[in-house]
Amino acid sequence: MTPDSTARTANGTDATTADGTAAHVPKCGNAECDPVGPLLARLAVLRDRVALLVEHRSAGDPTAGDPLRGLYLSEEAVRHLLRPAEPLPLERPDRGGRAGDRLAGLSARLGLTELDTMLLLIALAPDLDRVFEPLYGYLNDDVSRRRATVALALDLCGIPVHLAEARARLHPTAPLSALGLLTVEEPERPFLSRSLRVPDRLVAHLLGDDTPDAVLAGHLHPLPAPGRLEDVLEDVGEQQSESTRLVDRLAARLTAGPPLTVYLRERREGDGLPCVTAALRAAGLAALRFSGPEDHVPELLREARLSDRAVVVTGLPDQPTSLFRQLIAATDVPVLVTGSRPYDSQWCDRDPLVLEAPPRHAGAVRAWSNALGGDPGFDLAATVAPYHLAGDRVIRAARAARDLADFDGAPLSPAHLRLAARQQSASGLEQHARRIRPAVDWRDLVLPEGPLSQLRELALRARHRDRVLGDWRLSAGGGRGRGVLGLFAGESGTGKTLSAEVVAADLGLDLYVVQLSSVVDKYIGETEKNLERIFTEADRTDAVLLFDEADAVFGKRSEVKDAHDRYANLESAYLLQRLESFDGIALLTTNLRANIDEAFTRRLDLIVDFPFPDAGQRLALWRHSLSHVPGADGVELDAVAAGFELAGGSIRSAVVTAAYLAAGRGDQVAAGDLLEGARREYRKAGRLVPGEGTW
Repeated sequence: MTPDSTARTANGTDATTADGTAAHVPKCGNAECDPVGPLLARLAVLRDRVALLVEHRSAGDPTAGDPLRGLYLSEEAVRHLLRPAEPLPLERPDRGGRAGDRLAGLSARLGLTELDTMLLLIALAPDLDRVFEPLYGYLNDDVSRRRATVALALDLCGIPVHLAEARARLHPTAPLSALGLLTVEEPERPFLSRSLRVPDRLVAHLLGDDTPDAVLAGHLHPLPAPGRLEDVLEDVGEQQSESTRLVDRLAARLTAGPPLTVYLRERREGDGLPCVTAALRAAGLAALRFSGPEDHVPELLREARLSDRAVVVTGLPDQPTSLFRQLIAATDVPVLVTGSRPYDSQWCDRDPLVLEAPPRHAGAVRAWSNALGGDPGFDLAATVAPYHLAGDRVIRAARAARDLADFDGAPLSPAHLRLAARQQSASGLEQHARRIRPAVDWRDLVLPEGPLSQLRELALRARHRDRVLGDWRLSAGGGRGRGVLGLFAGESGTGKTLSAEVVAADLGLDLYVVQLSSVVDKYIGETEKNLERIFTEADRTDAVLLFDEADAVFGKRSEVKDAHDRYANLESAYLLQRLESFDGIALLTTNLRANIDEAFTRRLDLIVDFPFPDAGQRLALWRHSLSHVPGADGVELDAVAAGFELAGGSIRSAVVTAAYLAAGRGDQVAAGDLLEGARREYRKAGRLVPGEGTW
């Protein structure tokens, strides 16, 4: 039974727990599936055993009929206690073995001895039948101690209390305690008078309730829905074959060998979970997927043992040492851990099997199509090409896209799908960068054909980089990433930032503009740390990263004349190394291309030069900026476009000025307003305004 499957309640209906894991409670009344019957039969045998011990103890006991027995010691009682104790005749404990006997099944699965099973039954008896409470109080010579003690448990088993082998079964490292099945309480008491307690979760399991432990609520998650690996990873040749080989080998090891702990390292979060899911399914193993604090690992492992499942751990804490040491010690439970951090041998004393998860291919069309329930009616491949979402994120994005379409009262469109995909790729980049939700497209660019075609090529590279650099093996090697890097060079206002936004919009991604104030730090080494946080987050996020005014961090290295030059060169050297392994999309803008170090330009995929617009382009820019502005009749733009040499950003500012002037009069924009706006842009730049002479 898989964690995401339905469950069966006590009356035979299906149910699912809040965390998505199955809670199986067999229907009562059937001898083959009812776990209560065999357990009650065991208790009946134990009750006879308790009665025999009571009779044995009361024989010759002068205080046997005293109603206050156990509350005080009379002289006769002391003399009776000083006599040598005769042990109860040793009998072989009942192993059960009836159909549906969960205690017998648990003992066999966990390798418990007959003595372990009997001790467990003795300890849990008061939780199943109140009759045992006063009987245990009588046998403990203390009416307030209504649970079995170590001495009482050994007496009921017919074993001398001084037998070292028997006492060792209750040691903290023995199976009963180590597996979380039994707790020896009250360590301050002498060993023989310590109470034995069975966790409530174990009692519930033996009664047929498989609802997970309450402390795990909110930390257990369903695995991705059942299906073939090919439905999760797109069939793209070498990448798919690599994933299939990993799944086959891992499934064979899970099936044939003893339980093992595997650490599957991911390049991006979510890369390993589809492979883990497919391997478990191929091995015929159900699993509990856990993402929570290491404090709950003992309960998690106990749950896995009770339900005979493997454990899948996602989302490692900052310090995973305690987590790994607990998991690696559980040699009886298959454990698979996924994470993006490189494995550190300091995490635990015995290393797990460390594997590399194949990188997830962008645009897994089959997975998206299955999540959407078929052909959506538009070019799905082109729409989802930029996204590296895991299988469960694809399902959530598809569901969110359908909800957005229903809210709009319209058929599902690429815009709905892209918005939903961006929401699933939420990023921590906002701590260091300003997010822009692109609201422009190619029609908003007024550029010559040369730069425009280069921008379209940049978007093309971003879409197909996994196929070209990965599947076709055109990556240069040496640990180089599959990132796309572009430099936009040109004067201020020529459209560099707008072009970056258009590229992001065409890819269906958010644009993050790096705030240099949050990056550059006066303290040595801090700038590199800030940049590393940005690149690391950008590597695992589907987004476009924009370094505006990149001269500040990508400038030329200089001759070392003092300590400042040395450390400035160290920052540049770090950036050169980091760009080599970058997997995302990064764009740089500069007003002066000559300021960028030549070593950076060698690592760039494209350098787009933005020329200053000529008269024809300026006319197109004026018209585009005024396309939504109410204008007076007879406004001629040719004269202002030819007479004022302004870049696109300045033209837009001039139009804004003209619009405010017209709005103040309550009128439409006139030629004079546009002329005044253009003049103000000239004055801001410190240029001579035509027709005004020297000022």
